[in-house]
Amino acid sequence: MEDRIPMTKQGWEKLKAELEALKRKRQEIIRQIEEARAHGDLSENAEYEAAKEAQGMNEARIRYLEDRLARAHVIDPATIDSDRVVFGATVELIDLDEGVELCYQIVGVDEADATAGKISITSPIARALIGKQEGDVVEVRTPSGLRTFEIQRIRYGDED
Repeated sequence: MEDRIPMTKQGWEKLKAELEALKRKRQEIIRQIEEARAHGDLSENAEYEAAKEAQGMNEARIRYLEDRLARAHVIDPATIDSDRVVFGATVELIDLDEGVELCYQIVGVDEADATAGKISITSPIARALIGKQEGDVVEVRTPSGLRTFEIQRIRYGDED
């Protein structure tokens, strides 16, 4: 098997749900193609072209998700017991340059969503945090420049 892809249990479930929805969508796209085909000349039929393009995009996403799920190394953060930052950790930080508190969970590439506080394991901040402990200060080179963070708290799962 090719490289394993780390992802949280929640991320795996979200990708699985998306895959199931896309597979259900296949029938709707097939109906659209048949309906467009009934309009006659396919060479100048924009509805047919749009439906075929939608089908291609849907099938490509299905193949992508099937591959990612097959190679997934699912990690449930609730089962992790560590005093260091590892994959799945939720890390509470203070941005020492801006004086603001931040909270990020380190997740897989496919589940990263900065607006929801989920950062990819491959991001500069996550890479700098891995292996660190509460109280450690880390410097991170970001696109906006060098930033300094202090780790306030590390938690796993639904700890409060």
